[in-house]
Amino acid sequence: MNRLLVDWTRCDGHGLCRALLPDRVDVDEWGFPVLVDATVPAGAETGVRRAVAACPALALRLETPPATP
Repeated sequence: MNRLLVDWTRCDGHGLCRALLPDRVDVDEWGFPVLVDATVPAGAETGVRRAVAACPALALRLETPPATP
């Protein structure tokens, strides 16, 4: 299963990820994202990819686990 990750060195706390993924992302008192659920089921991938692409700081990424033989 894929996972949503935040690169904290890039994040500026714009909050766009929260607006696009309210069921997966909350924000702390300074406006930085807090992942409520980092796992991304197949049915939610399109929305998560859209949020990753829209992040103005390029701080979000969708990680795909390596294939097992």
